[in-house]
Amino acid sequence: MIRKATDKDVEKILHFIKELAKYEKMENDVAATSELIREWIFEKKKANVIFVMDGEKEVGYALYFYNYSTFTGKAGIYLEDLFVLPEYRGKGYGKELFNELKRICKDEKLGRIDWQCLDWNEPSIKFYDSLSAKKHSQWLNYRLEEKDF
Repeated sequence: MIRKATDKDVEKILHFIKELAKYEKMENDVAATSELIREWIFEKKKANVIFVMDGEKEVGYALYFYNYSTFTGKAGIYLEDLFVLPEYRGKGYGKELFNELKRICKDEKLGRIDWQCLDWNEPSIKFYDSLSAKKHSQWLNYRLEEKDF
């Protein structure tokens, strides 16, 4: 079962962000706070979060926002985070999250879903390949951070 996050889930979202950061060996990079999550996700509505459930327990989440492709002429989804707790992996929860994102895209007539994956994350790469996702290795990722503005 999938459920959309509400403003009562701020601490839960932050917990999942920190768990993802730990998995990606980037724990020290997390600057997000409950206040920032509340402001940017729920007050300013700049992102969305869905949880995948095992009974009454949230066991994974996806955080996404909308982008726009000039080539397709349509909006799409940029998947910022996809994470399933380690003890629940391999049970179809990640696929459930992706199926929900695909359903959202179909319902809203969106053009595509984009995301990034760390090059060392072999389990995730295999998972994405199993979804028939296409790698775009010809594109280089660049970033300007707040301190660079």
